[in-house]
Amino acid sequence: MTAIDYAVAAGGAALIAFILVYFLGGNVGAPMMGRDLKSRPIIGGADKPNANASPLRQEVTLALGGLHCPSCLLAIERNWKRTPGVLDVNANFDTARAVVAYDPNATSVDTLVKQVEKLGYTAAPVSDEAGDAHAGRETEDEVAYLRVRLIGSVVLTVPVLVLAMGMRVMPPSPLVWVEFALTGIVLFWAGWRILRGAWGAIANRASDMNVLIATGTLAAFVYSTIAAALAIPHVYFETAAVIITLILTGRLLEARARSHTSDAIRKLIGLQARTARVIRDGQEIDVPIEEVRVGDLARVRPGEKIPVDGVVREGTSAVDESMITGESIPADKQPGDQVIGATINRTGSFTFEATRVGSDTMLAQIVRMVRQAQASKAPIQRLADVVAGYFVPVVVSIAVAAFVVWFVFGSLSAAVTSAVAVLIIACPCALGLATPTSITVGTGKGAENGVLIRSAGALETAGKVTTVVLDKTGTITRGQPSLTDTVADEMLGRDLKSRPSIGVPADDLLRFAASCERASEHPIAQAVVRAAEDRGLALDEPVGFEAFPGGGVRATVAGKIILAGTAKLMRDNGIDTSALDSRIEALEGGGKTVVVVSVDGEASGLLAVADTVKPGSKAAIERLKRMGIEVVMITGDNARTARAVASEVGIDEVFSEVLPGEKAARVRQLREQGKITAMVGDGINDAPALVESDLGIAMGAGTDIAIESADITLIGGELGGVVTAIELSRATLANIKQNLFFAFIYNALGVPIAAGVLYPLLHLQLNPMIAAAAMAASSLSVVSNALRLRGFNASAI
Repeated sequence: MTAIDYAVAAGGAALIAFILVYFLGGNVGAPMMGRDLKSRPIIGGADKPNANASPLRQEVTLALGGLHCPSCLLAIERNWKRTPGVLDVNANFDTARAVVAYDPNATSVDTLVKQVEKLGYTAAPVSDEAGDAHAGRETEDEVAYLRVRLIGSVVLTVPVLVLAMGMRVMPPSPLVWVEFALTGIVLFWAGWRILRGAWGAIANRASDMNVLIATGTLAAFVYSTIAAALAIPHVYFETAAVIITLILTGRLLEARARSHTSDAIRKLIGLQARTARVIRDGQEIDVPIEEVRVGDLARVRPGEKIPVDGVVREGTSAVDESMITGESIPADKQPGDQVIGATINRTGSFTFEATRVGSDTMLAQIVRMVRQAQASKAPIQRLADVVAGYFVPVVVSIAVAAFVVWFVFGSLSAAVTSAVAVLIIACPCALGLATPTSITVGTGKGAENGVLIRSAGALETAGKVTTVVLDKTGTITRGQPSLTDTVADEMLGRDLKSRPSIGVPADDLLRFAASCERASEHPIAQAVVRAAEDRGLALDEPVGFEAFPGGGVRATVAGKIILAGTAKLMRDNGIDTSALDSRIEALEGGGKTVVVVSVDGEASGLLAVADTVKPGSKAAIERLKRMGIEVVMITGDNARTARAVASEVGIDEVFSEVLPGEKAARVRQLREQGKITAMVGDGINDAPALVESDLGIAMGAGTDIAIESADITLIGGELGGVVTAIELSRATLANIKQNLFFAFIYNALGVPIAAGVLYPLLHLQLNPMIAAAAMAASSLSVVSNALRLRGFNASAI
């Protein structure tokens, strides 16, 4: 080799070494910042807020622009996390949004935006709605930008390939300068974003994919330019041009594929009605949905979308709520029933009063929760983040080593080829995409199936659950008493014909009891009244109504003295119930509450009331058990009732007569036994247990406190949602592990091959152009694999 060769080699090695030392002298990722992540869990990426956070905590949502790959986002996150006053950062590459928690006394939104701009990207604070529109436009703009640059790059690269590969043009031919000019346009026009992003990262001592690509292509271009000027017969202009073209091809395909990862949330937003027909000053007028106010009366006709959440005031109908609950059968609605915005009215016309509008509607809350989940990080992602933090310096080190080895034992040409190939084939993008892309798709599919997942950590935990703890009332059962049995004279074997004066048929028994009970507000009394109304029985007005707390009621109905209540109430009033005792015992043994009804002083029959099991509870519990999950029921009810319900749905382990404050302790005991627990409940008394468990799951029909305490909310309020959540979690985790495997194995094999480890055995040295194609394919394969989750279907329950 000549002195010129040594001079060029020394210059290139010095440049790469400078970049390496510069990076290692800076802060590369959270693990390299010297920070104790255990003492600062928020900086480490914890999903839940820090209970000891400063009271001067504010959050801002920033829409990010110019992102090319997850390593770009990592560079932004690292820069923010080094900023005094930044408390927490949650960002998502697929949605190009970041939620930054900060202390306004220590930093400002303007400072955060300027830090992003210094890195070569853009940032702007947005509201949720504006952010969705911005994200959509950003994706469209990115695809359009890449398409134009790719077309231009292809048009310019083809002549370079013809000159270099077809005509074998080499210095000192003047046609080499045609290659120089065309390649320069490709590099500094089509690849300008890559170079600008690399410069921003280097200037801020950050590291991303752009640095590797820019270093590799510039090395090839600068070396070739020097070689052309000095008439050295080896140039690599076609390598630089083809690499940029292939990178742009991969990014365009990746951007188009990635645009589908948030399809679910876009579909949810698209369900919102655009206008509402409100009644003002006695007239019906159409107004934009944004102008609807709480308290407005609105009319909905068949086939129309319900504009906002509200309560039916007039009319009846059947409403398709499948977009919220996943239930395909329309729900009947009558005055007093709740209706949900964006659901579809199928049959009758009705008027409802708006109770929640704008960002308070259930649809808006669903979208907000999905966004939060997509922005959070799963624990499994932290491994990828740590690796990515060291990735670029390690790759640059390998490139330098490969250059030196090839230069010493081979040639300058081989050294340049090997170093450039190492820089180009390395792909932190695949590592960065592996987890968040799957999380984005998985949480979106959950929302489509009526399962709202609060964070990526919750999604990951759901797949590891070994024990599901179920509250009884409102979770396994409907949470509302209803009439289950009517036992009248003829059912007791009595001969009505021989007792015409006192014989009471079943319908009359129910009518007498319901007429008597209609003046009572007790849940059991209301269940009896509802049953009579459902059967179309005409009720009489009770006369001389009298209530006995804890016992029952008495009144005169249609001239007859009716007493309805417990067997003790009957005995206290001198009424013989001995003929009914065996039936009473049997019904109570089934977990039912028995109402004895006497007519004119003689016990004439029984009514049994119970909180009935939801239709899908038994099937869901069977499915959980088939999945290898232990199912436990916990309730404050008495042991006999609890055991009856547990037996009906197939639960073996029951904790009964548990006080509200003891539920959390029971869950804690299970966790101390090494079980990963999911607590499913719907009431205020379930909130402590939901927080205590590894995974809290709230029924959507439950209280706001329970929902706020939970990690997952089942909108439909059916146990089948628990199965869906666990199945979705397992599918997502499997998908993430596949992605991480692809990313790790790709880099583990690709980088050494590019460095030339196979050359001694197979005489194989990887061409940088092939390395570029492989790198682009790796990211695309990860995104494509994540998109397979869009085909997830919940098991039929």
